[in-house]
Amino acid sequence: MATLTHIPRRGLLFVMSSPSGAGKTTLSRKLLAADRNITMSVSVTTRKPRPGEVDGKDYHFITPETFDEMVKQKQLLEWATVFGNSYGTPRAPVEEALEQGRDVLFDIDWQGTQQLAQNMKDDLVRLFILPPTADTLRERLIKRAQDSSSVIAKRMAEANHEISHWPEYDYIIVNDDVEESHRMVMAILTAERLRRHRQLGLTDFVRNLTKKL
Repeated sequence: MATLTHIPRRGLLFVMSSPSGAGKTTLSRKLLAADRNITMSVSVTTRKPRPGEVDGKDYHFITPETFDEMVKQKQLLEWATVFGNSYGTPRAPVEEALEQGRDVLFDIDWQGTQQLAQNMKDDLVRLFILPPTADTLRERLIKRAQDSSSVIAKRMAEANHEISHWPEYDYIIVNDDVEESHRMVMAILTAERLRRHRQLGLTDFVRNLTKKL
């Protein structure tokens, strides 16, 4: 079996955003299962754990006081308050992953994405996921059975505002079919990994290659 050529590269920040219920969590999980070189950014949050969530895996669940201190100490790459709860991305583990050539996946909203763009624009790839219809979005929120009817109504009302930020993203997917959307996500990630400026070892590789021509 032939040995594949390895060219050292810098990792990237792969953001997937959508209104609640459009499918970003499902697509994120499929991507993580399919690709070993991308890891999920584990956010800190002040909200309470949902059934089945594990501290340190799904989120780092912290107090509002601890969150405020992290903001003050500039330990978060991005942070936002959504539906009364605060969420943020710890800076240190993300920067370490990028230096090691590993990609980091983000399941965050437009507010967090804007902050990442301010802090690490050259490393950022932004993907927005749209539902095919408003009725489909409502049905998905009801079927996942995580929120009360009043919260679902609030999420639907917020969806219009969230969707209005779609022009700020690099790629847009309409999530009609999960498997097809997953294939598109993988294609985007593959293309972005091949961008010249991310392949840090490319100059040395080409120099050594041309010496023998």
